[in-house]
Amino acid sequence: MDSLESKIKSNYGEKLRVRVCGICITEEGLLMVHHTALGKQGSLWAPPGGGMEYGENAHEALKREFMEETHLHIEAVKFLFVHEYLDPPLHGIELFFEIKITGGKLKKGADPEMEADAQIITEVEFKSLSEIQQLPKAHLHYVIQNISSFDSLLSRTGYLRNK
Repeated sequence: MDSLESKIKSNYGEKLRVRVCGICITEEGLLMVHHTALGKQGSLWAPPGGGMEYGENAHEALKREFMEETHLHIEAVKFLFVHEYLDPPLHGIELFFEIKITGGKLKKGADPEMEADAQIITEVEFKSLSEIQQLPKAHLHYVIQNISSFDSLLSRTGYLRNK
């Protein structure tokens, strides 16, 4: 196991985490964050989000995570669904919200739990539906893998889990 994978496992692995994630869709597409060393093939595009901290409510956590990863100010529009992410050694209960941007300028951020020389965020950008559908499914977060439209993503409800 290389050093980056070891750090990911040490920081996030083999424990259950509660995460918040934001579905942010604009005329430019779906806001996505690319992570290296995550996913089955070491490449993962996912909506912005991350772990909640003790004493923090979900809306506060979303605002913090979006600022850390994208430098955007946001507000949660509505709660969408729960997803159970299980890709050992990672296990998370993810709360997905529809998000609107209220300020800031899109810029690649950093993961504060990872050291400066071990950052896993490599890109942040809006992707059109066709751009997302052209990526290998193994490089996409489970909730994005089989979407037919952005409306289908926003209309999901209930409890989902990867298979």
